Amino acid sequence: MKRSRFSEEQIIGILKEHEAGVSVADLCRKHGVSDASIDKWKAKFGGMEVSEAKRLKALEDENTRLKRLLANAMLDNVAL
Repeated sequence: MKRSRFSEEQIIGILKEHEAGVSVADLCRKHGVSDASIDKWKAKFGGMEVSEAKRLKALEDENTRLKRLLANAMLDNVAL
């Protein structure tokens, strides 16, 4: 999966600018992103603070790790 050019902190900062009244077109021009990216960010990070976004990222990483462990355990069970 492609890694984002922007960190969660930067994305939340951009969304805070939008909440302050800056138009989406101006944000797109200023930060070099598409309006679809801003819409996707609003859906994922809308109304979050930086600490909440870090917690979400940690939970997503843990979930990925646990899914991988489960898949490996299931493969081991099938092999036996």
